[in-house]
Amino acid sequence: MGVDAVGRAREGEFAAIFAALPTAYLVMSPDLTIVDANPAYLQLLGRARAELIGRYVFDAFPPSPEALDADGVNPLQTSFERARDTGAPDHMPLFRYEVLDQGTGRPVPRAWSLISAPVVDEAGRTRLVLQRVEDVSEYLAERERLAESREDGSWARLDGLEADLFARTQELRAVLASREAATRRLAAMAQVVLQLTDAETVVDVTTILAEAGLAAIGADGGAIALRDDDRGVVHLTMTPSLGSGAQRRFGTIDLDSRLPAAWTARTGQTVVYESQAEAEAWSPEMREAFEQSGQRSWISVPLSAGGRLLGSLLAGWTVERTISRDEVDLVQAFAAQSAQALDRLQALTRERRTAARSRQLAEELQRSMLTEPFQPTHCQIAVRYLPATGAAQVGGDWYDAFLQADGAVNLVIGDVVGHDTSAAATMGQLRSLLRGIAVAGGSNPAHVLDTLDSGIVQLGLHTYATVGMGRLERTIEDMARGTGRLRWASAGHPAPVVLDADGGLVDVPETSGRLMLGVDAASTRGHVAVELPPCATVLLYTDGLVERSGSDLDAGVGRLHRLGAELVHLPLEEFCDQVLEQLVEGHPADDVALVAVRLHRPRSAGAGPDHLPDSTAVAEWER
Repeated sequence: MGVDAVGRAREGEFAAIFAALPTAYLVMSPDLTIVDANPAYLQLLGRARAELIGRYVFDAFPPSPEALDADGVNPLQTSFERARDTGAPDHMPLFRYEVLDQGTGRPVPRAWSLISAPVVDEAGRTRLVLQRVEDVSEYLAERERLAESREDGSWARLDGLEADLFARTQELRAVLASREAATRRLAAMAQVVLQLTDAETVVDVTTILAEAGLAAIGADGGAIALRDDDRGVVHLTMTPSLGSGAQRRFGTIDLDSRLPAAWTARTGQTVVYESQAEAEAWSPEMREAFEQSGQRSWISVPLSAGGRLLGSLLAGWTVERTISRDEVDLVQAFAAQSAQALDRLQALTRERRTAARSRQLAEELQRSMLTEPFQPTHCQIAVRYLPATGAAQVGGDWYDAFLQADGAVNLVIGDVVGHDTSAAATMGQLRSLLRGIAVAGGSNPAHVLDTLDSGIVQLGLHTYATVGMGRLERTIEDMARGTGRLRWASAGHPAPVVLDADGGLVDVPETSGRLMLGVDAASTRGHVAVELPPCATVLLYTDGLVERSGSDLDAGVGRLHRLGAELVHLPLEEFCDQVLEQLVEGHPADDVALVAVRLHRPRSAGAGPDHLPDSTAVAEWER
């Protein structure tokens, strides 16, 4: 049963009690509009409920002139307002009022004993004003007769009548106190349930239950016990009131123990102890539990969700006491709410751990393929890979740099669509496939990309990817001058940034047929050749470097161009670090991969290898 169901059940019980009370009660709102009247009240005043509900009380019962005080004020209204405004019951002296006699239809004077009492909420504000009416007309008549006769035993009888009247007053106070306590308890429980919905970890839930939850159900202390089936134990989180000694001694106990926390967590049975002797009869282990915790009576109920036992909830009191069925029901209802929160968060924790393991494996797979590049003799290559911060899964960004048989260097940058282990695995397949196509003789980067697109279809990879490929070529004359040539082709990928030694931007013309891979295997692509000035820097990158939420891609590329020009004087490794730091601040929203190349300074005359003629088309490269 949830907290709402418990509240409805309690309201139903109070309604039944209210209707069955033999004493007359009238319930009003703070503005003294009649909200309800019990049958005893209706019978006493000879009125029907429909005549009263929703009416201002003194419209329903206009005061006679004789009922007003010397200043013309109605004392009954003063009593109602005093109870409402002070939050304390107000007792009136005997009050005389005329009511309609049901037999004769004529008004007759009656004497009433009246108490006005507030019903307050958890904040102490008056929600209702309750009037208890006791007809003491016969009592007064009897008292007058007794006072006149003073026969033996007469004063004893008078004392009995007064004692009965006092008992009725105490009855009203007890009913009010019970209702207020129940209202406060249910309100506190509702607040705890709201806190549970905001909990983000199992630790949060156990802390809320151990601190606020057990207090809400009226306990002096208690604990939350959660099963650890792998170790065969239960772990307890206790309220501070139980003491550090209890937490150290009973923080972890065997699941097969007869201690209530373990017994209930194992069997799903509720256990109630109303005294220390009763508990020790159940298990001698309870003696030390009582000594350490200072609690003398206990309720232990299961925490169960979806037919699975999660553990147990214990509520304790520092005195031996009778525990009612209602209290057990309340603790069980609270445990049901708590178990739902725990089950939700335990499932979420398992999912997070599984996702974290999956991401770790995928990232390890990805990094295993993103190896350090080889270093040619006449240029420097630097690479970087930075995974997205806070992403749930790894992406498919990659870079590559490898030597061609004719001495050229292939530079590759790519981005597989998706952020999961499948994207990482596909990235590995595309990387290997492209290498094989290029090494088998593909000197034209556009042709390599077209062949790779066909291979995606033939192998049934069912993926989309953007890939950029550059072929860096240098003749002996180029090396003497410190220049070179970059042949570039793109399958939907941004063009590289090319900078001269002073930071000037070298134009990279747009290639034809730039369709990304996986869309149309019959499409073809063109390439462009870019002459590289001495000591040029070439930067290939994935879009995670330049894309920003709320800003278009062109603006991001413009920022990269300006930043590259400012930083080109730095050593290449530091250049890459600064680009990443200043554009994504080490926390990219998407994965980022970089390949940066810088031509070495020109060779001195005659320094070229003597076994290559001056007409050699491409440079010799060394590992």
